[in-house]
Amino acid sequence: MNIVSKRRWFYLLSAIILVPSIISLSIPPSLFLGIEFTGGSTISVKFDEPVSESNVRNILNKLNHSEAIIQPSGDNEFFIRLSRLREGSSEQGIRSEREVIEEAFEVITTVARLDVASVSGVIASDTVRNAFIALVVASIAILFYITWAFRQVPNPFRYGVAAIFALIHDVLVVLGIFSILGKLMHLEVNAMFITGLLTIIGYSVNDTIVVFDRIRENVSLSPAERLERNVNTSLLQTLGRSMNTSLTLLITVLALLLLGGESIRNFLLVLMIGLISGTYSSICVASQILVSWELGEIGRTLRRIRLLPSKAES
Repeated sequence: MNIVSKRRWFYLLSAIILVPSIISLSIPPSLFLGIEFTGGSTISVKFDEPVSESNVRNILNKLNHSEAIIQPSGDNEFFIRLSRLREGSSEQGIRSEREVIEEAFEVITTVARLDVASVSGVIASDTVRNAFIALVVASIAILFYITWAFRQVPNPFRYGVAAIFALIHDVLVVLGIFSILGKLMHLEVNAMFITGLLTIIGYSVNDTIVVFDRIRENVSLSPAERLERNVNTSLLQTLGRSMNTSLTLLITVLALLLLGGESIRNFLLVLMIGLISGTYSSICVASQILVSWELGEIGRTLRRIRLLPSKAES
């Protein structure tokens, strides 16, 4: 099977996925942000008797807080994150939302404790900025590390650049799908999303390096062979390993997604999308970029869209 010969179809498939993603991200709001980013309130409530999560959610939905994220935190205890609660005014006779929610909970059973605190979106913004800085620094480190680790093969710098392209590909796929689902289904991006995204970045780079390492071995064993043949041989040798690993993880993530709680749903959804994209990019993006670069296809493409001067002009 000649996987490398299908590289133009792989590029087309990636474009079909990435173009709508980039368009959706360019249309504000690019992502449907949760209260961790926009600010809001948290409620820590403890009941005297057992109460189901669905009962708590039904009450909050009736009080126009369908955005609430409910997480069990102990025996008859729940930790709730929702939009900022309205303060009351004794002069105008307006009750605070805290009192309204506590009174609604009392209908179920006696409330032993109910604490309300405000959440600042500034902290989450700092987390996003730090995550972005970490991503840039990690990408530079990955580029230099792969260039050094593959220094015994021709053009080792290309391996590092191809790995970074695959990483960016996976990040854009995850961000784009969440952007589209946010506009269509109000799927929120919360702090668990950032955790899942960083996890997927690590998985994607690891999977790409495994494939590249086999390419390095085959290039060392057959230095006179054309690169595209060595790449295709390497892909066939690692295809079973990559697919088995990804399918095993995917089954586990799907089970958790179906049986897990609401609080980790976004994390698991990021993992599911990222696992599929990461496996695809290591085989169908990163490795194919090496071949296209070796054959001069990238330079010809850039010259066609006039990003590089033509050979006649140079």
